[in-house]
This record gives sequence, structure tokens and C-alpha cells, in this order.
Amino acid sequence: MLHAVSITFLETQERVTLCNCVFVSFSASVPQFCNSPTVIVMVGLPARGKTYISKKLTRYLNWIGVPTKMFNVGQYRREAVKIYKNFEFFKPDNEEAMRIRKACAAAALKDVSAYFTKEQGQVAVFDATNTTRERRAVIISLAKEKGYKVFFVESICDDPEIIAENIKQVKSGSPDYVDRDIDEAMEDFVQRIECYKASYMPIDDEKDRKLSYIKIFDVGSRYLVNRVQDHIQSRIVYYLMNIHVTPRSIYLSRHGESELNLLGRIGGDSGLSPRGLKYANALADFIRSQKITDLKVWTSHMKRTIQTAETLGVQYEQWKALNEIDAGVCEELTYEEIQENFPEEFALRDQDKYRYRYPKGESYEDLVHRLEPVIMELERQENVLVVCHQAVMRCLLAYFLDKPADELPYLRCPLHTVLKLTPIAYGCKVESYFLNIEAVNTHRERPTNVNINRDTEEALQTVPDHV
Repeated sequence: MLHAVSITFLETQERVTLCNCVFVSFSASVPQFCNSPTVIVMVGLPARGKTYISKKLTRYLNWIGVPTKMFNVGQYRREAVKIYKNFEFFKPDNEEAMRIRKACAAAALKDVSAYFTKEQGQVAVFDATNTTRERRAVIISLAKEKGYKVFFVESICDDPEIIAENIKQVKSGSPDYVDRDIDEAMEDFVQRIECYKASYMPIDDEKDRKLSYIKIFDVGSRYLVNRVQDHIQSRIVYYLMNIHVTPRSIYLSRHGESELNLLGRIGGDSGLSPRGLKYANALADFIRSQKITDLKVWTSHMKRTIQTAETLGVQYEQWKALNEIDAGVCEELTYEEIQENFPEEFALRDQDKYRYRYPKGESYEDLVHRLEPVIMELERQENVLVVCHQAVMRCLLAYFLDKPADELPYLRCPLHTVLKLTPIAYGCKVESYFLNIEAVNTHRERPTNVNINRDTEEALQTVPDHV
């Protein structure tokens, strides 16, 4: 359901205020590609979820193929000052500490520049408080000099319950408070926040109207978006509007063993084997044992996932986007038959499994882009069980566990096993449950020695980058 959206126009750019919105459409003038590197600059007081947002955003952009790196200024400060004593380090009148903090920010910005020039990065997330206009002006000046685009993400929260929970969940595990009493750590951190409040100058909707930014109020109850410059920034906005921090779990399971699995054949649309049907019943028992309220169940359009979900006795939603990777001309073949009939294709896939596209089929890279709407909806939902396929499960798992593209196609996703993913402060907790129903092993290890002929080597030079 879409909620009300109020839009006002400022000069020739949009300023958009959104309340719990699922989707916002930006003007057709937004370019579809971004050539200039972009610096995403976090803004806000401590315990407002900036690092949480930074990590999630970095993970998402890398997953969709946009090279992104996070630069946390707090980590630079911890390297410069090995032992943190107390909040007095952050007092505005502590001149020595202020010198160190400025030097750390400058070092992080220098590394941002190196990342863009030496590593050919596309997006850098500059994770710091950046609560003063002076600090933000330094970043803007550097970006202008280097030709970078800047997009500010300001997290604003005045809800004492949310702030208290953020302090408890995040700072109790912070390197600053190792072996410190949790109550003592929380009290010190509250004092640290007060130090920042004295100099905090939020982004001003009038004075800063020429800047590009999104303001996130109370972890997503309301948004304000100003001057989105390009396609990358519009995707960032859309993503940030969909993430939430509600405690929940996501359950990932492949379908039960299929008839084609037994034959070692890939793809196809076969039904479940007898052991696959046993797993479907075991999955239903497992899900009932979890005592999940308001569980949503998603399947693909393929028989084996639908048959697996039907035993749950609840409504389920079918997603075409969750269909298994399309193997094109190789559908329903064994790997031995593929190697025999399409030896060069077989070798090409081993050379770069992530980007290789089956003739008349898909690549893992194609699959990631197909699954992006699924990820967006998973971020919005609470408890969800996704009954899917091996390649699909690998892509979803790579997103939540922040796995790089070259590892994604080789993640282990065995049959008859449920993975329970529980997002936590800065990552994702994974619990694996084998439901004690035997099944064939469909995992194919990464080849260690790939021998290809000259024709195949030439063909590798012409494999397109599928976007």
C-alpha cells in the first residue's frame, strides 16, 4: 500500500517529503548513468544509526555491482588514540583532541581520493558525525576540486527510546568500551552525545538548498529528499526509504529434492522426489516450531518450490523473480552433457561463473539485478520464509552476508537445510538447520585448474559485461 506523498518544487529541482513511502519517482531528467565518483556523507549525532546505514548501503551498492567502500572516521581515531578514556575527548574546547579528530578526518578523505584514483571505486561512504557546517564545507571543497559528486545522508532522531536502544545495542559492543561496565559505557556515551550537541548544525533546508541530500527522521518515519543528481543517487534514496530496523528473521530454504536433482540435471520444472516431499513436511514442522507471528511465505513460479510451500498450510506469494537462473540451451542437461556438447561454453563458465551468461539464458549478474526488487521488499518486511532455488539462494545470501561477486556462485546452499538470518547492529547472524532428510549434493566446487584452448581464450576477450 502506498502512503500519501507530498511534493513541492524548488527552482528546477525536486524537494520531496515522504512518510513511510514505498516508492518515489524522480524526474525524467535524472541521467541513467553516473560517470563521476560520488561521496556519500553521513551527518548526525552519535547513536542515530549512521554506521548501520553506512554498512547496509555499502553492502547494497556492492551487491548491485557499484564498487563502494566505507570510510569510518571513528576507526581512524581509534588507530590514532589507542586507549579511549572518556567523553572529555569530544569536548569542543579540547584543543588537542580537536586537532587529532581533524587529522583523522583529513586522513580518511585522503584515502577516499586514493580509492577513487587507484582502485577505480565509484562510491565512497564517509561515515562520521559531520555535524558542523565547517566540516561539511571542507568535504564539499575537496569534492569540487577533484570532480566528485556529494550526497548527504542526515539521520535525525529525537525519540528517547530509539536513542537508548541504539546506545545499548551498538555502543555496548564498541571497541571504545571493551571490558567496561555497560551502564558506565552508556552513561559515558550519553555525555559524548551532549558534547556533539553543542556544535551540531543540521543541514538547513534554506541555506543548503543547493546541496543534494536525504534526511531520515526517526529511523524512517519520514523522509525529505533534495536535489537528486543522477541515477546512482536515486537508487540510494529508494534503498534508504525501504530499510528498517525492526527485529525480525528471514528464513531461506531451497525446495525439496526434485526429480531432476536425482538425475543430476540442471534447471527444468520437475516436481519433488519422495525425499523432497518428506522435506516439505519436515519444513512445515520446523516453521511451526519457530512460533513466528505474521510469517510471509514466498516461492518462485516453479513446481518444486510451490509443492514445498503447500505443506505449510498457509497462504504463499509466488514471485517470478525468484525463478531459478535460466540455463538457456543447457536446461535439463547434466554437467557432463554440457561439457561434451558445449565444451567452450563449459570452460567459459568456469573462467568467470558470475558474469558468464548461458546461451539464450542468464548469468548470475543478471540474476542479481532480477532479484533487486525481492531484496527491497525483504528489507521492508518483517518475518519472511523464502522457498527458492540454489542460484537464487546464493544471490540472496551474498547480499545479507556481504559476499563479493567472485564468491557468490560458489556459496554452499545444500538441499533440505534452512538458513535463519537475523539482522543485527552491523551485520547478520546466521543459523543453519539441517532437517535430517537426506538429499543429493548439487554443489559444484570452484575449479582449481581450468584448461582452455586458444579459441576459448579469444572468446573470453569478447564476453560482454552484462549490466
